[in-house]
Amino acid sequence: MNIWLIMILVMVLSFIVQNTLQSRFGKYSRVRNSNGMTGAEIASMMLRQNGIYDVRVECIEGQLTDHYNPQTKTVNLSRSVYEGNSIAAAAVAAHECGHVIQHATGYAPVKLRSALVPVVSFCNSTVQWVLLIGVIMINITPALLYLGIALFAMTTLFSLVTLPVEINASYRAINWLTSNNIADSVTKPMAIDALKWAAYTYVIAAIGSLATLLYYIGLASRRD
Repeated sequence: MNIWLIMILVMVLSFIVQNTLQSRFGKYSRVRNSNGMTGAEIASMMLRQNGIYDVRVECIEGQLTDHYNPQTKTVNLSRSVYEGNSIAAAAVAAHECGHVIQHATGYAPVKLRSALVPVVSFCNSTVQWVLLIGVIMINITPALLYLGIALFAMTTLFSLVTLPVEINASYRAINWLTSNNIADSVTKPMAIDALKWAAYTYVIAAIGSLATLLYYIGLASRRD
């Protein structure tokens, strides 16, 4: 029963975080950053200052769809961030470039996360079926449930490793924005707040994944 209460709590918190994130980004998207540069200009400037010239800055559709793709070496910014000159746009653009710098400097957690990507991709494509069949046939082939737990544990590990990666990228972003006078004493707290709520989405995802893992471990333990 406790695990179900935790899962319900996770869903409620996820809803609150997503709505607050949308609200904060909407609010800070109406506040101009200190020098009026667009997200695209900020990203290009941050990359150049760090000696990175082989990564392109591109515009994509969607809202809060911004990401760095190390395979294509592209910083993909949503249109409102790419074209916007708000403190929210500046924070997001700098955060994504923070990921680029992590890859360029060999930041340990991002190297581990990258190594886990192909493993987690396989796990995600199979784990739900393995767990479902494992639960149904727990008294016949218990090993199948243990296999499912092992696969799910890899996805949980991935969620946990993602946390320091995201927090560090935000830390790099805020420091760079401040040192380049793009965030001042008024807008810096806004940038921090926006990125903080974005980070909370990863925290909730990690908690939900860990709670689910513990649930399946509990099922296997009760069988023993």
